[in-house]
Amino acid sequence: MKILNEDLRHGILKVSIDNLDDLWILYNLIRKGDKIYSRTTREVKVERVGGTSSRRVPANLGLSVEKVYYDKDLARLRIHGIIIDAPEDLSVLGSHHTINLHEGKVAKIIKEYWAQHDIESLRKAVRPGPPIIIVALDNDECAIGVSRTSGVEVNIELKSGIPSKREADRREQAMLKYLGEISGALVKVHEKVDGRIVIVGPAFAKEHLVRHLRKNFPELSDNIAAVKSVSSGGVAGVLEAVRVGVVGKVLKESRMMEESGLVEELLARLGASRGDVSYGIEEVEDDAISGAVQTVLVCDDKLRSAEGEERIRLESILKTVESKGGRVVIVSTGHEGGRKLDSLGGIAAFLRYSKHRNF
Repeated sequence: MKILNEDLRHGILKVSIDNLDDLWILYNLIRKGDKIYSRTTREVKVERVGGTSSRRVPANLGLSVEKVYYDKDLARLRIHGIIIDAPEDLSVLGSHHTINLHEGKVAKIIKEYWAQHDIESLRKAVRPGPPIIIVALDNDECAIGVSRTSGVEVNIELKSGIPSKREADRREQAMLKYLGEISGALVKVHEKVDGRIVIVGPAFAKEHLVRHLRKNFPELSDNIAAVKSVSSGGVAGVLEAVRVGVVGKVLKESRMMEESGLVEELLARLGASRGDVSYGIEEVEDDAISGAVQTVLVCDDKLRSAEGEERIRLESILKTVESKGGRVVIVSTGHEGGRKLDSLGGIAAFLRYSKHRNF
């Protein structure tokens, strides 16, 4: 995601959408009562001889948001609301409309108040993610590249020198030498770039490398995040791994692991009766007001579905935590950790001190 314009004094942020993760972030961020502006199409009636007909015309429209839907199958965000800004000749002010956001679209979002956790979610999408080391190999060649937000840089290219299958003895020795060269090169790259490792390629070469690493470089193999099939090794394989979304999935899984880890830590503290966690809106609200909350975890579904008094209370809790130097973490209910948090009322907190302490 790119931030094209930021004017928080007037509640305005204009962004461009680069990938599916951006849609998910906006889904959790855009809420009822917000205003959104984007290029869309609108059906209008056209007077013709003998009657009227209708056609869709492109237009820049502004909506007061009523509902937001995440359409994962069609990779788009559907934002339904009432038109508050439109070209005069369309005569559609006050009508209902749905804006579809997808990769490549630009949207301007206006809120009465931008919570710090909302801004942080956007900044995370803009911020460079952790580097991912991609190893793409087949029986002929290997390339090792590093994927960053700015693009992919290929650091190492190797040729295997493996003879044909008719020379079985030499072939096995050449394969061991090839895997050794790849491993040595990977060690050097990993020393410079402390990132997760993705190994890709066609057929069985990638599995041979994984076994070699686990046997000879166990600490390095612990950093393997994924082993996936692509159609070729070498530089083409590195680029294909990025193009088909392997890297994006690894980054998404890393975020999921962080969220799940926080929930598991919360449950462990609860089980140990340490007195330094709280859960449920009543408890967390009291602790937030007293300044005891260090980190608050809240389910994305709870934030989206809350209405009326509950929504006001939730937003007040998050604002209070942020104002007192605490951290807000939005946890997805799309994984087990989020579902466990949901069973605790959808909101919980790590406290700065134990309630059991004696004064």
